[in-house]
Amino acid sequence: MPMWRMLMRHSKHKLTFGAIYAFNFVSFMSLKCALDLGILEIIQNHGKPMTITELVVALRMLNPTKACDIYRIMRILVHSGIFARQNLFNDAQEEGYVLTNSSPTMDPVITKPWSFLSTWFQNDDHTPFATTYGETLWDYFAHDPQLKDLINDGLASDSQLVTNVLVDKCKEVFEGLNSLVDVGGGTGTTAKAIADTFPLMECIVFDLPNIVAGLQGRCLKILKRCKEAISSQDNVGRKLIIIDMVVRENEKVNDEASNLTKTQLFFDMLMLVLVAGKERQEEQWAKLFFEAGFRSYKITPIVGFTSLIEVYP
Repeated sequence: MPMWRMLMRHSKHKLTFGAIYAFNFVSFMSLKCALDLGILEIIQNHGKPMTITELVVALRMLNPTKACDIYRIMRILVHSGIFARQNLFNDAQEEGYVLTNSSPTMDPVITKPWSFLSTWFQNDDHTPFATTYGETLWDYFAHDPQLKDLINDGLASDSQLVTNVLVDKCKEVFEGLNSLVDVGGGTGTTAKAIADTFPLMECIVFDLPNIVAGLQGRCLKILKRCKEAISSQDNVGRKLIIIDMVVRENEKVNDEASNLTKTQLFFDMLMLVLVAGKERQEEQWAKLFFEAGFRSYKITPIVGFTSLIEVYP
């Protein structure tokens, strides 16, 4: 039976819903085409809204007979939020393409390893990123400081948002604590915000990203060391505080919850591809905590897909 006839047998709602999911690959493959052609870099380097004519001229490798179809790729990527249209500065009647907040995450260095995901499943490399570039993400940073800054700025921005909510809505979590060590604290965004809110608290940032981040085998070891550190003296008021995702894989309460879960699963795959890390469900967190010697924990969702986890020795 022809596909169109099969689709017509469904209700309008089912057809629309099914088509969106069945043809998601159209958006993905259109993005891949834009990346392969270097469209993101061209628009970024242009420095101002870029018209479709200017874009086609810049794409010198195009077959002239097919250049007229570039607008179709751009149209779907605008609808997907990768690009946006903006009026030209000197002509309110003409529009050009600009990057959006989503565009930086489409850096070719980050997206290329996804093409090697199936290859990685068949080899001995640590990550698809290593399969692609022959080194870890952390080693790659040494000769691409721009990418390092891009990722660090993104992490710092996320930390700032989460921490603002944390100190505003969850102050009681930190009350009574005299000191805090921010393990994996990066540039210290979180520790600084907490210190500003609790000026009498001693805050220390400890971060070795090339050692701590993404090494699944050492996660339990790190937790055990944290347990030893907070158990070395009187346990009263001592606890481990984790700000991270708790994946709710079976969450189907409403569309918002479902979308949050989908975002968490996207991040889990991103961790797999880039740094061999993972995002955990509550059961997986609990297993780690108890194996590390902790006796109990408490999970409090705070903002978006992030939760506050309090773990007690």
